[in-house]
Amino acid sequence: MSDKARTRYAPSPTGKPHIGNIRTAIFSYLLARHTGGQFLLRIEDTDRKRFNEESLDAIMDSLRWLGLDWDEGPGVGGPNGPYFQSERLDLYRKYAEQLIENGKAYYAFDRERTEEERKAAEKNPQLSLAYSRQWREATEDERQAALAEGLTPVVRFKIPLEGTTTVPDIIVSPPTVQNVTIPDHVLLKSDGFPTYHLAHIVDDHLMQITHVIRGQEWLPTAPLHVMLYEAFGWEMPVLVHPPVILNPPGQKGKLSKRENAVYVGQYRELGFLPEALLNYLVLLGWSYDDHTEIFSKAELIEKFDVNRIQPTPAKYSSEKLEWLNGHYINHILSLEDFTQRCLPFLLEANLISPEEAANPGERLPYITRICALVKDKAKLLSEVPGEIDFMFRPAAELDYPADDLVGKNESKEAAAKILAASIEYLTKVPEAAFKTATLADGLSELSTELGLKNRGLLFWPVRVALCGRKNSPDAAAMIEAYGREQAIEHFRVAEQKLK
Repeated sequence: MSDKARTRYAPSPTGKPHIGNIRTAIFSYLLARHTGGQFLLRIEDTDRKRFNEESLDAIMDSLRWLGLDWDEGPGVGGPNGPYFQSERLDLYRKYAEQLIENGKAYYAFDRERTEEERKAAEKNPQLSLAYSRQWREATEDERQAALAEGLTPVVRFKIPLEGTTTVPDIIVSPPTVQNVTIPDHVLLKSDGFPTYHLAHIVDDHLMQITHVIRGQEWLPTAPLHVMLYEAFGWEMPVLVHPPVILNPPGQKGKLSKRENAVYVGQYRELGFLPEALLNYLVLLGWSYDDHTEIFSKAELIEKFDVNRIQPTPAKYSSEKLEWLNGHYINHILSLEDFTQRCLPFLLEANLISPEEAANPGERLPYITRICALVKDKAKLLSEVPGEIDFMFRPAAELDYPADDLVGKNESKEAAAKILAASIEYLTKVPEAAFKTATLADGLSELSTELGLKNRGLLFWPVRVALCGRKNSPDAAAMIEAYGREQAIEHFRVAEQKLK
């Protein structure tokens, strides 16, 4: 593994990328970067019926958002292009015909199966094998007759009917298979488009890929791929099949984009950080040791060892991901960085204008003070607007009942007295001392002066007056964020409610 690795991520743009698919890209990226090699992006778009332009955009947006820059591929170029398989059809036909010339493949004039035949073949592998070999030993006269009927052939691989094949893999140990049990798979369809089996092998060879990292769902057809490399006389890349990602407890099967998976873009919309999601996905099936869980991207590149990928299925945990995301927000992001990342979510909640989201300008210090109120407790960026929306509204617009200002076993008169004393206190605080710590100490001293049994009795009406809620951020921090005039205005509005 000391040699420079050339890896690739080769998605099919038929759906938005889910985390199991993207984790493969992450492993490929880290291996290339760790060895000082290259990471390629190739788009396997030969399934034209299911091709989706939005899916293609989502794939590249997800990679960019996660910071997985590619050295060759769409938008970047490179010496091995084109990087869309739909633009490489002549290459696939050339190599399919080479296999035919060498007796390794054959033309098959297969008619479309009926629905009944397809279902029968799924239940009985022998029917599938027989169907795929009916043209294997056809005569030239039979082929010409088929052409005369207007049939267009596919190209099928001629599986060696004797011997066994073992798939070399550095993660799992697949069983050795009897060659005769493998169907003569189609390599080139009648429309001239290749199947995955032919296209990815031709491309990986021509693009000089040294390591192929892909999901374990490809293990059943891996023996076919080994045979194809042997048929071409090409050296195989190192195969790495990471474990599947299992659904959360209570949901069956592996994580799949067709069922319960969450697309990468949805994680972004939910307010996860790309650094946290990258960190978490690497830990699904890989570990550096038995205790380290927090890695920067640079640390992952430095420490990544493909041999430490585990062969057993990885269990997805939304709770663990949220904890990790919260750790990044609470302990790793700077307040300034956190504020900038909150801007799109504040815009979506209509708390700031599009102009302010693009360039907060003079309002940035105020928005930063507001975001500081929740930075130490936030788990998702999407939760932030709902926790601080009151800070963007005038005091008169806070809708809460006067009774909320009254603490347990207290009276409206007592709450009014506390608010009046707080107003008087704030008017006297010097500007230099208008800081959270000083304000907290001052309010605590005020509770003693008022003869209150504990400081909580003072802070209850103060907090509710400032935010209109019983549960809120720190009162002194809210006062500093508002500033003297706004804080006093909130107390005066609360006094009117009590009257």
